[in-house]
Amino acid sequence: MIESRRRAAYLSHRTPVHDQRITRLSRLAKTSLVFVAAAGVALFAATKAVQFIQDVSEINVRDALDDNEMPWAEVQADGLQVILEGTAPSEAARVAAISAAGTVVDAARIIDAMDAEDAAALAPPRFSAELLRNDAGLSIIGLVPTSTDRDDITRQIERIEGSDRAKDLLESADYPAPEGWEDALGFALTAIDRLPRSKVSVEAGRISIEATVDSAEAKAKLEQELNRAAPPGLRMALAISAPRPVITPFTLRFVKDEVGARFDACSADSGESQARILAAAHQAGLEGEARCAIGLGVPSTRWAEAVELALNALTRLEQGTVTFSDADIMLVGAEGTDQAAFDRVVGELENDLPDVFVLRAMLPKTAEPSLGPAEFTATLSPEGQVQLRGRLSDEHLRSMADSYARAAFGSETVHMAARVVEDLPADWTVRVLTGLEALAKLKNGALTVTPERVEIRGKTGQRAASTEIASLFADKLGDSSVFDIAIEYQEELDPIAALPTADECEAEIQSILAVSKISFEPGSATIDASALGTLDDIAEILKQCGSLRLEIQGHTDSQGREIMNLDLSQARAQSVLNELRVRRVLTSSFTAKGYGETVPIADNKTEEGREANRRIEFHLIRPEPSVIDTETTLESVATSGDIGAGDDVAGASDTGDAAVEEDVSGEQN
Repeated sequence: MIESRRRAAYLSHRTPVHDQRITRLSRLAKTSLVFVAAAGVALFAATKAVQFIQDVSEINVRDALDDNEMPWAEVQADGLQVILEGTAPSEAARVAAISAAGTVVDAARIIDAMDAEDAAALAPPRFSAELLRNDAGLSIIGLVPTSTDRDDITRQIERIEGSDRAKDLLESADYPAPEGWEDALGFALTAIDRLPRSKVSVEAGRISIEATVDSAEAKAKLEQELNRAAPPGLRMALAISAPRPVITPFTLRFVKDEVGARFDACSADSGESQARILAAAHQAGLEGEARCAIGLGVPSTRWAEAVELALNALTRLEQGTVTFSDADIMLVGAEGTDQAAFDRVVGELENDLPDVFVLRAMLPKTAEPSLGPAEFTATLSPEGQVQLRGRLSDEHLRSMADSYARAAFGSETVHMAARVVEDLPADWTVRVLTGLEALAKLKNGALTVTPERVEIRGKTGQRAASTEIASLFADKLGDSSVFDIAIEYQEELDPIAALPTADECEAEIQSILAVSKISFEPGSATIDASALGTLDDIAEILKQCGSLRLEIQGHTDSQGREIMNLDLSQARAQSVLNELRVRRVLTSSFTAKGYGETVPIADNKTEEGREANRRIEFHLIRPEPSVIDTETTLESVATSGDIGAGDDVAGASDTGDAAVEEDVSGEQN
């Protein structure tokens, strides 16, 4: 009741002005509410817009990094900022990530929070070693893995040269040994043992050999031995040189008799000198080709001129022998030559010869037919049996001749039947022992020693045997001695030339497999009984060929699962290798590998094609020089960041060779 009265009193006293104020306040309140609501809506919209931009930026930058194969980079958006995190494999990769993100968002919005690791420090160095052997000894220098047995290397080089002449200058790095490293280093140590003057450079899977030998024959033999002995898969480059030998004494011997004209020994100091000497020999009656060794040690630059003059003099005598031993010349006429004509030719030759040369001449007298022969003979049969007959000057010489022959030819092969007599020439001992030394250089032959001359005839497998014997006689018997040499070189007796080459071995195996393939029981690695004879024939060829770098490959057709075919081809190749081992073939340089159906040689859609694809192939691996890599071990270490302990680490020149394979096919799947 009281409240109602108060309200009625208030209303009765309110004026129009008062009502207007109330209306104005109400309008202001409504306007404020509208603005507040609008601000709230704007703030909400702005927040949503920022979140949208943040999400889109993060997604787009991550896509850009993925497109550039940078999965290591993490992206986080914070408002308008894009933060890049993670560890880049290199500084260049870190910069590349920033650039990739900059293609999506403004570079000013990118925050770089990435790290970069040193990739070079993680990369292993290039391991290499270099072995150098000369008159000063043997040294090995380079960088090797810590797993390499340094003690074993030291033992091997000390065995080759002795502890006081072997030097181990190797450094090591704690990284795994690369594939092929141990094979290459092991073969390098084997090779250096055969090479007194050489440099062998080693890297994983490859080897480079530079060496000097004494003759072309030694070079050919060494190259063949190294190629055969190298492990399968090892790439090898050979640079073996055979410089001109030193010929001492510098010997030439030319014979012209009833049989014809020939050289027993021929030496020249240059190609031009060789051509002049051979031309003069052909004018003197020599027919066919002749060998004249080019070497060092000539006594005069006018050697060819002196030889030409001597051969021309022999031509005028029609028959006889001329022998050069350095600057000493011995001219022997044939029995029955007119003495006046002989004297005239000798006088003219003496007058024309260059000053340094000294001529001795002899015209043998015809022996009285009534006198018995005072001679010693030794015969060497092709089977190696030696017969010693004739006359010897005393028991001491008899004992010496018997002992020397047994040492040279074998104690079980010598039969002594010579007797001791008196009145033999004073130099008889020298003649007999020198003749036996010469006979030991032949495969078979005969020696005859008389007071007038020493004669030796026979066959040999050494091309230089005639020259060596002529030099031996000239050196041991003296300039005034007369000797005859008739040595025939036969290639089948040459231990190097008679050995089949790799190409010849390949051709023979190919001819066998062309007639009879190596077949297997169906779906099995068991060799079919019908193919065992083929393996016997191949084994006989390989025994004659010696050690070859050979890969035996197995191939199948495309029937069946691929992995099963691969396993089957490997098992078959291994079966062939095992069968060759059973047949006592040296297979240390052989390897077996299966290729399954990956290398077809015919269409697998036909039975004939599948039959052709089921096969065994023999691949002969030949060395071929590869591109030289000039980076040294030190450069490799510097690049990789690996720190060696010494200052003299050397890298090996990369003159390895790419292995080239050629096929010899046989079979079946």
